[in-house]
Amino acid sequence: MATKWNLDPTHSEITFKVKHMMISNVKGSFRDFNAEIDSEDDTFQNATTIATIQTGSVFTNNTDRDNHLKSEEFFNAEQHPTITFESKALNNTVTGNLTINGITKPVTLDVDFGGINKDPWGNTKAGFSFEGKINRKDFGLNWNAALEAGGVMVSDEVKVAGELQFVKQA
Repeated sequence: MATKWNLDPTHSEITFKVKHMMISNVKGSFRDFNAEIDSEDDTFQNATTIATIQTGSVFTNNTDRDNHLKSEEFFNAEQHPTITFESKALNNTVTGNLTINGITKPVTLDVDFGGINKDPWGNTKAGFSFEGKINRKDFGLNWNAALEAGGVMVSDEVKVAGELQFVKQA
């Protein structure tokens, strides 16, 4: 019998980093997302994962850039309000189908299982960290601008990472 684990959003984050102007990185996050895990046991070896991110919740600490990311040139948040990730196995890596901008591709992420512990209120919690890289152009996020000195404004490679804590459901 599978056990359901629901995301604890107050102790979780999803972030990204992308090279800007070929010289530095811009960091961002998504402020509104949810995830759940169904597992046969506390090893999570054959667990299924479903995660949903609200594209309109993208945050880079710059309103103009955030609005550009929500526009048709990037996430097209009005037409594609969510990013989803679904997987069927969770080990030291997780491979699943990532859907951004209506385009679905397989993606593999490195996973670090932090363990299981009880909080002071008796809730059983599990912690995971993940990181990986995607090519934004694989998902139709093609906007760019050539730089006068050579190179482009935004790299194709995007580093993604997260710290996720889940609560075991009774």
